[in-house]
Amino acid sequence: MLLDAAVHMHKQDLEAVVGSVFSTMMGVDVWPSDTPCPGAAGLLTAAVYLTGQWEGAIFIHCYPPQACEFAGRFVGMPPPEAVDDDVRDVMGELANMIAGNLKCTFCPGIRISVPSVVDGRGYSLRVCGGHVVCDAGFATAGGPIWITLIDTDAAAQ
Repeated sequence: MLLDAAVHMHKQDLEAVVGSVFSTMMGVDVWPSDTPCPGAAGLLTAAVYLTGQWEGAIFIHCYPPQACEFAGRFVGMPPPEAVDDDVRDVMGELANMIAGNLKCTFCPGIRISVPSVVDGRGYSLRVCGGHVVCDAGFATAGGPIWITLIDTDAAAQ
């Protein structure tokens, strides 16, 4: 499959999955946005890695106040005032749910990792040997979020 066709397919699948997860789990509407991701500085990033016939990673990035709002909605309580372990857990779970639903669109037998979450200033998160196949922005009433899909091209290495 040509890369352009694969990216288009993944973006359509990603839009459907993100919309479903955010609506079902938090009652949050999301819609595609062209707002570019400003880079990791000052964002909170949750990551899930995929292995099997297709290998790569899915990152979800957002600003810390949004992550706090998502955590409050997810657990049905007032949002925390600052990023804490509950916020990190919710962001990891959102990444896990997005990856779990999206892996079905790739190929059979894909496994997903335990989520990891990185926050703070001055961090860099890189998947060695990977390249971005889909970088999608989304808007919510609370601000933008970004989802990055990385392919490690393991079969070609």
